Formats: sequence, structure tokens, C-alpha cells
Amino acid sequence: MIAVIQADGAAERKQLEAMRARAAERSAQIELTVRAVMENVREEGFAAVERYTRQFDRRVPYEVSREKLEQACAACPPELIAALEHAACNIRDYNEKLLTRSAEWTSPDGGRVGRVVRGLRRVGIYVPGGTAAYPSSVLMNAVPARVAGVEEIVMVTPPTENLSAPVLAAAKIAGVDRVLAVGGAQAVAALTYGAGFIPRVDKLVGPGNAYVAAAKRLAYGSLDIDMVAGPSEVLVVADCSANPRYVAADLLSQAEHDRLASAVLLTDSPELARAVDGELVLQAGGLERSEIAEASLRDFGCAIVCGSLERCVELANEIAPEHLEIVTREPRALLPQVRNAGAVFLGAYTPEPLGDYLAGPDHVLPTSGTARFFSPLSVESFLKTMSVLEFDRASLEPLAPEIITLAETEKLTAHANAIRVRFE
Repeated sequence: MIAVIQADGAAERKQLEAMRARAAERSAQIELTVRAVMENVREEGFAAVERYTRQFDRRVPYEVSREKLEQACAACPPELIAALEHAACNIRDYNEKLLTRSAEWTSPDGGRVGRVVRGLRRVGIYVPGGTAAYPSSVLMNAVPARVAGVEEIVMVTPPTENLSAPVLAAAKIAGVDRVLAVGGAQAVAALTYGAGFIPRVDKLVGPGNAYVAAAKRLAYGSLDIDMVAGPSEVLVVADCSANPRYVAADLLSQAEHDRLASAVLLTDSPELARAVDGELVLQAGGLERSEIAEASLRDFGCAIVCGSLERCVELANEIAPEHLEIVTREPRALLPQVRNAGAVFLGAYTPEPLGDYLAGPDHVLPTSGTARFFSPLSVESFLKTMSVLEFDRASLEPLAPEIITLAETEKLTAHANAIRVRFE
């Protein structure tokens, strides 16, 4: 089902290039369409949002009442509500421990300096509708924002015939302030510029289809975004001690997301690579999304056999995967060598779905190699900081000559004068 590649310096390079190419594909037509939607909403406001919603969704945008959220909670099985509440509790606890707080101190020159930390005022969360309705993503986006102290959280989701009860229940559990039934590029545009009852937000987070992703790219700069997510990825580094059934199950857990998803095994054991391939064949057939998983593994899955575990980690750093599992005799021993990954899962009993749902760290992670420079979504994603300075005459005066020297060197004489006038 997957290609087993012996690393030789060239074969693995070819596979890596194929993975990068799949993520880099962009549709010029999608961007043209989205650019027009964004511009029309900016110029016409809610009239354009309503027009596009009628055109694409055959409905009109509306706000979901608090009563509907209560009804959604009541409609969900008690075990689902308990699982959502447990997940929200763990996400909240994790982010509270990461929360950066304001601080001030006395500088070496005797003045007061520091930083004030504030939550963003208003944040938008995009939640896909239809078959891609994921209540876990509501929690992963909204709970860190609430911990950060965001004043208002606005969730948008396409106005499908029946809004997902689990998604609405998750919104209530996470503390979302408003739920608006509007989707697509027009929802992104409305949150970017403000349109009718849809407010302008400071930051927009959450996944969406290719049109939503293109709209987020175009919106960036008018507001902040989390990231433009590419196809899902899992990379497993394993040695001969790994259970091939577990490894195959974990590879399939990402392959079922999308035909463009990538599931890769890096190992120093040819025997493990062959055993995992056999397990994939056995397990894939019983999956509800077997056709998608099999296409993903066929086109973008592989097992690369390297000469050592150290070489496996080197390749993993080059790939910079969304999810990195290390399933070896001593998984923590390899952690210091890992530089680039969205999330690292250590050991045979830390499978990727644990992170997707319940452990606490966020499942909104950088993809397509962007873990080289991007970080997972967290409470820090919803904070902004302001520097604070407070000097009196006694602490400023000794610094005045050097400030004047620097300002005059840069030919900014008004800067120099702003210091000089205080001591004439």
C-alpha cells in the first residue's frame, strides 16, 4: 500500500519533493474569485455578504440564539458532553500554565521598564460545516482565546440546513459569545471589514476549504490570522521495538483526513517497514473513510528506511511535520535532536489522536514545513504586548548625552532636541 524506500540520498529527496509540491499547489482561479468577494464585501458591506450567501449556500446569514445553543447541548448524548467538557478542562489547564503576564522592573539606568500583556479585543473563529464539522476544533480555538482574556469571541459557520449540534454544544462549553451562521470567503471578508451585524475582528482563526484559506491569506494585514493550514501530516520515527499495528493505525489516523494528507514512517528497521505496510492493508479496509485513506497512502505515504535513528531525526527536521511521533525504545532520548515539528508525541501510548482531542495542547498546528518557523496555536496567539517605560529626571539626565549623540548621528535633530530641552 505504501512505497518502502531505502534512503540513499536521492530516493528520499524525490519523495520529499512530491510532498512539498502537493502542499504548494494553488489555484489561480480560486484566488481571483476570492479577491472579488473580498473587494465586494469591503465596498458593499452586508448586502454583498447576503448576496454571496444566497448564491453559494441558498440561505441568508443569521445569528444563532443562546436558546439554540442550550437545545444543542440537550440534544447531544451525555457521554459526548462529558468528553467535550473534559477536553475543555484540559485545554484550559494547559493554556493557563502558558499564560504570559505583565511585568515591570528597574533597568540598569534606574528607570522603570516592562511589558503590559493584554488579550485581543475581538476574535473570530471559523468552523467548517457539513461533513467537516469538528466540535474539537471549536474547543481548540476558543478555549485558549478565553484564557487569554479576549473580550468577545465570534464564531462563524456555514448556514447548513441543520447546524451541527455537537459544534454548537462545543461553542457553549468553550464560552463563545456569538455564533453567526455565515460561511465561505464572504464570512472571512465580513469579519475583516465588518458588515451589518457581523463585527470586524482583530484576529481570525480556524480551518476552512480552499476558498476560506485564500480569503485568510488576503485578509492578513487587515487582521491577524493563525496560519494558512495545508493538508494533514503525520511522521512516525520508529525502531524495531515498535508495534507495527500501532504504527499503521497512527498513519491511517491522518491519512483518513484528506486525499492530500501525508503519512510517513522513518525507521532504521526494514523489517518494521514491511510489517507496517502489511498492517496498513489489513486495517484500511475496515475504515469508514477507507477510500480517502488508501488514496492518501498510495500518493503521499511512504516508509523510508535510514541507516540510523539519528538520520531519521535529521530527515524529520527537514520535513518539519505537523505531527511527529517517536516510537522507539527510548523516545525521550531523541527529543533534544528534534528542532522542527508542530507537536511531538513520545512513546507507543501517546498516539496522535490523543493530542487531537483530550491531552490539552492545541491541535491547530503548522503544516507544509512551516513548523520551521511557526508554532502551535495557544493562549499566546491571542495576546498582544505593549512596552512600558517610566523615567524621572534623575534617571534620564545621565543618558541624555548618548541619546543626543545617537539622534544627531541619524540626523534626527528633533529627537535630540526633545532630550536637550529638558536640561537647558
